[in-house]
Amino acid sequence: MTDLSFSAKFQPEAPLLDRLVRDAALSADTRARISDRAANLIRRIRAESKPTMMELMLAEYGLSTREGVALMCLAEAMLRVPDRATIDALIEDKIAPSDWGRHLGDSSSSLVNASTWALMLTGRVLDDSKPGLAGTLRGAVRRLGEPVIRTAVTRAMREMGRQFVLGQTIDAALDRAKGQEAKGYTYSYDMLGEAAMTARDADHYADEYRKAIAAIAGACTHGSVARNPGISIKLSALHPRYEVAQEDRVMAELVPVVRDLARRARAANMGLNIDAEEQDRLALSLQVIEAVLPDPDLAGWDGFGVVVQAYGRRAGPMIDALYALAVRHDRRIMLRLVKGAYWDTEMKRAQVEGHPDFPLFTSKTATDVSYVALAKRLLGMTDRIYPQFATHNAHSVAAILELAGDAPFEFQRLHGMGERLHDIVLRDHRTACRIYAPVGAHQDLLAYLVRRLLENGANSSFVNQIVDLDVTPEQIARDPFDALATAQAPATLLAPHAIYGAGRVNAQGFDLAARDQLDRIFAARDGSIADAGPLTAQTATGQASPVLNPATGDILASVTEADEATVTRAIDAARPWAAPAAERAATLRRAADLFEADFGPIFGILSREAGKTLNDAVAELREAVDFLRYYAQQGEGRTDAPRGIIAAISPWNFPLAIFTGQVAAALMAGNAVLAKPAEQTPLIAALAVRLMHRAGVPADVLQLLPGDGATVGAALTRDPRINGVVFTGGTDTARLIAASMADHMAPGTPLIAETGGLNAMIVDSTALPEQAVRDIIASSFRSAGQRCSALRCLYVQEDVAPHLIAMIQGAMDQLRVGDPWDLSTDVGPVIDAEAQAGILAYLDQNRDRILHQVAAPATGHFVPPTLIRIDGIQALEREIFGPVLHVATFKARDLDRVVAAINATGYGLTFGLHSRIDSRVQEVTQAVHAGNLYVNRNQVGATVGSQPFGGEGLSGTGPKAGGPQYLTRLFAPAAPAAAATDWTGADSTDRLAAALTRPAPGAAPTDRLMPGPTGELNRLTTLPRGPVLCLGPGAPAAAAQARAVTDAGGQAIVAEGDVDPDALRDLPDLAAVLWWGDVATGRAMARALAARPGPLVPLITAVPDRAHVTHERHLCVDTTAAGGNAALLAG
Repeated sequence: MTDLSFSAKFQPEAPLLDRLVRDAALSADTRARISDRAANLIRRIRAESKPTMMELMLAEYGLSTREGVALMCLAEAMLRVPDRATIDALIEDKIAPSDWGRHLGDSSSSLVNASTWALMLTGRVLDDSKPGLAGTLRGAVRRLGEPVIRTAVTRAMREMGRQFVLGQTIDAALDRAKGQEAKGYTYSYDMLGEAAMTARDADHYADEYRKAIAAIAGACTHGSVARNPGISIKLSALHPRYEVAQEDRVMAELVPVVRDLARRARAANMGLNIDAEEQDRLALSLQVIEAVLPDPDLAGWDGFGVVVQAYGRRAGPMIDALYALAVRHDRRIMLRLVKGAYWDTEMKRAQVEGHPDFPLFTSKTATDVSYVALAKRLLGMTDRIYPQFATHNAHSVAAILELAGDAPFEFQRLHGMGERLHDIVLRDHRTACRIYAPVGAHQDLLAYLVRRLLENGANSSFVNQIVDLDVTPEQIARDPFDALATAQAPATLLAPHAIYGAGRVNAQGFDLAARDQLDRIFAARDGSIADAGPLTAQTATGQASPVLNPATGDILASVTEADEATVTRAIDAARPWAAPAAERAATLRRAADLFEADFGPIFGILSREAGKTLNDAVAELREAVDFLRYYAQQGEGRTDAPRGIIAAISPWNFPLAIFTGQVAAALMAGNAVLAKPAEQTPLIAALAVRLMHRAGVPADVLQLLPGDGATVGAALTRDPRINGVVFTGGTDTARLIAASMADHMAPGTPLIAETGGLNAMIVDSTALPEQAVRDIIASSFRSAGQRCSALRCLYVQEDVAPHLIAMIQGAMDQLRVGDPWDLSTDVGPVIDAEAQAGILAYLDQNRDRILHQVAAPATGHFVPPTLIRIDGIQALEREIFGPVLHVATFKARDLDRVVAAINATGYGLTFGLHSRIDSRVQEVTQAVHAGNLYVNRNQVGATVGSQPFGGEGLSGTGPKAGGPQYLTRLFAPAAPAAAATDWTGADSTDRLAAALTRPAPGAAPTDRLMPGPTGELNRLTTLPRGPVLCLGPGAPAAAAQARAVTDAGGQAIVAEGDVDPDALRDLPDLAAVLWWGDVATGRAMARALAARPGPLVPLITAVPDRAHVTHERHLCVDTTAAGGNAALLAG
């Protein structure tokens, strides 16, 4: 088969363009004639006719005009929103914008970038002297009131929809098409609708296609496929799991549907085009085509068509493959060549996934060169291929007219666009031209518009420049082959390896849509697993026990669990890492490289020991690598002393990533580390430690102590020689650790605890349902729901709840529950029999409230993915750590109450919001008390250094892992800034309680933009944590403490005398307590704080760091939420 492999997908751009230029072999004279012809066309277009409404809008409203953005955002969302209250809020939001956009910078506003319409808005600023559209509408709202405005705006939006949609039904479209058909055009009808998420969606789209073919057949009276109207179909609309991981299902279920549609089109003597989709689906699409085309019933039919995108680096091989297929099966096929329509989404994906390069050309000029070169290739294949050139670009049209000679071909244009250009060409050259026309309800318009505007919205696009009279015809018609030498990618587009800036390389990704990559992974992971045991500097002893595969029950290997004597000897032998910081950083980077090189065994263990799907295993390895490189970068310039010996206690749900993150940070700070992995997952931890030792971490600096919590964990958390504990796990276990540390360790020994959450998501009626459901499913059921960040309680606005919940149920039915060793598995097992029994008991208790459930295997530790109806988050008494989603509905007017209920749980880890209303995004994300906030995306999968992770309240102590404050906690703190003295009297607890409930305002929040991929806003906000009690002892020490707290951005409450340590158990609203006095009093204080209900409150016996006194809250907004990133396109 022609090469559509991983290496071809990401082949270097420059040599590929050199080959395309060489193959096109266009002489300088030919290129000059093409440009002259194009310039003449442009002059005629400008002189002869009026631009269409769409072209005028492209010209009138620029990316920089708030009016244009507002109007377009409004159009996109209004066509979908059912309830009047939200429509009114939407109109107000867009017509009287909040300061949200100004605060973030316009390009980062969720709606400025995320709205489809923002993509089309181009360069020109409206003249300030003219009253703007927004001002006009604001005045109208004041005069007329909301109902009148709502009606008027709705009518205007529907009229706008008409500009882009030929008809809301196929019959209406066929009727409306007659006008252009009389001029000599023909049509290809595109039934609006996007990728199916449910079997019901796929059946609906298949039925719509069948009905459309039957209706169009009545217009197929012109004797040939080329002259008859046709239809375009989307394979992802016909199968809810159209992806490589579900290849067996696709071939068994989708191929018969496509074959049936092709037979129906053949019977009507009409063309049927298979639309192009994302690059990850290219090879799969070719497999489907290869299965359908040879069907004997299709013999003699010239109407089977395929769309190829010229911006893809594999466009040439795809054309060659299709030509070879036509030859092999004695067929003549149609091939529509387009520029391409998923550019920004593909760019972001390559960055996020850590691919070696981009799968597309990075400049419009390169795509234009590719288009002309491939057009020439197609014109030489007309014995088997009927070329269809879809373009609105005069240069591309001129090139084809110049190169075609007598070869048969047709032009294509979009309904509502390129009319003037193609009218002229049709009139002058009698070439065939087909109009690609969307058909369907206006509310289904969104994704179609995204692609149209991606193609036509950039400042450099032909559609934009044609109406901008400041750009000369010669400039527009410039030869792209000449321009190639100076063509550049947008300045904001960073290569995938470079998205985190200098000093840190993005973790290597694995393309799970590439068959050759998958084969490499499967071969590398399929090895035996070594036994594990303590890796200590002195002799280790303990009992051996089997490690089981949670999916099958098979014994994988044996682990020797450390006994208490081994823990004691390991602490005796532990030595801080004396190497300079630069050497420690280099060692961690070597370890990261070794992790990447050893991907096979790592994936093999993660799947079999931890129950990880391949998708999750890849993400986990990359996160571990990111931690090693990030902390190396953060610490290599620091000269601080280490704390000493750090105990790192990690969980089973991220047994490589969290384990590595804890260890890497403590090592980078120069500490000795005693690492206790979860008892269920010692094998992956042992491999990680062996790799770190191989990289150069000394054996007495990093020691591994597998074993159970009651033995190893208890011994580590009660030994006075331990200088700090890092823990990820349950809130109750964190309390036990805090109490043990208070009893045994030096007062002020830090505990960094990242604990659980009751995480919520709110979906309002402006949300895009398909996107929301995709993110709900990922947030709830990925990793079998065993993520501390996973979505537990979904709130859906009641106006859209029936439809959205039905979509969730349908999407759940598409989940494959089973052994994670299989690529097709979406949901693996829970970790062990105890976890399974606990969740199944909960489901049994709540069986009357179950809305939906997906079957799970009877053997292994599986739990059926389940949807449960509740009244609100207050009904959840604890976190259910598995594939269980609770759903509640809310009235639009009760949004504030929903936020209050979420905050009232006391947890604050992750939160999700799907909304198109900017002011609502701002208000809700400022009101929710959670460490990680996600807008218009899923709420799992925080990226190191871009989305620092960690919660507040009952969800953790801070500082955030993978964030700028984390390392500081692991260095030795600054000594007290003032000497302790005796108080002369006692302070009143009543006075302190009153002061704590009414602290002086803290410092204003500070924002910091974090690095990351294009199409995503990542903002870290620091704000006061709450009152910090400064207990001295003595007025000078208390005053110095207060200065330190205030300087770090916190709120200080200063004692005025002795405070009984026991009083700390009950004082309200404490964020932290400072004590620079004697050890005995300090221990009493630590014990009292450990006995408090609610969040863990630290005792600080040195100068506090910034994270002691401030919260870190991270906001991530997917600014490609509707598929396009205007800031990138503007470049």
